[in-house]
Amino acid sequence: MSAPKTPADLAEKIDRVVAVLAQAVRKHAPVVFSNSMGAEDMLLTDLINRYQPDIAMFSLDTGRLPQETYDLMQTVHERYRVPLQIYFPDAAQVEKYVAQNGVNGFYDSVDLRKACCHMRKVEPLRRALASKGAWITGMRREQAATREGLQVASFDADHGLFKFNPLLDWSNAEVWAYIKQHDVPYNKLHDQFYSSIGCAPCTRAVSVGEDSRAGRWWWEDAQNKECGLHVGKVIPLKSV
Repeated sequence: MSAPKTPADLAEKIDRVVAVLAQAVRKHAPVVFSNSMGAEDMLLTDLINRYQPDIAMFSLDTGRLPQETYDLMQTVHERYRVPLQIYFPDAAQVEKYVAQNGVNGFYDSVDLRKACCHMRKVEPLRRALASKGAWITGMRREQAATREGLQVASFDADHGLFKFNPLLDWSNAEVWAYIKQHDVPYNKLHDQFYSSIGCAPCTRAVSVGEDSRAGRWWWEDAQNKECGLHVGKVIPLKSV
């Protein structure tokens, strides 16, 4: 994992991200940014606030987030001019799931874990993306094996809109270089070796040498560790 060679290298990458955001707005408005409050998404929050405030921003409150994530949501609300809209899972679905499987039933099988993710994340995401022309994510290829084949621009056939991953070729070192350079707020769990942060009971710190998503659903096979937000059918595009 290499750091940016020079400040100019990082500036060039920033310019490319800004260009992707601008073209997404120009060609596919209305555009929305799904902010998970991770380091990558805080970088994008800062860039969108600086250059493309017309991009709407939302986050998913699953009901099981760490307190540090809620603290960061409040900071984003207070610091940035782009409003942060919060989407919640359907209460009746949550009550039914807990009645049938228990409050921590997602530990019992992959199917139950995916059902929990679908209820708490996928269904609210569909509501957040309704009537939008494109959505922006902070995914990077080096995060996990499941993300190596991603493209910067694609058409999300499942949701019926365009999808952009402008940080796809950024390294972890480059993300943190930007955060430090621009004093961007971040989730304090990162200081405790949490590299990828989701729901509290499904997230742990990682050890030296583990990939960045090793702390998510650590009891499952590494090739299958996605929550369902980014596993639908996508059609790569040759250009934005």
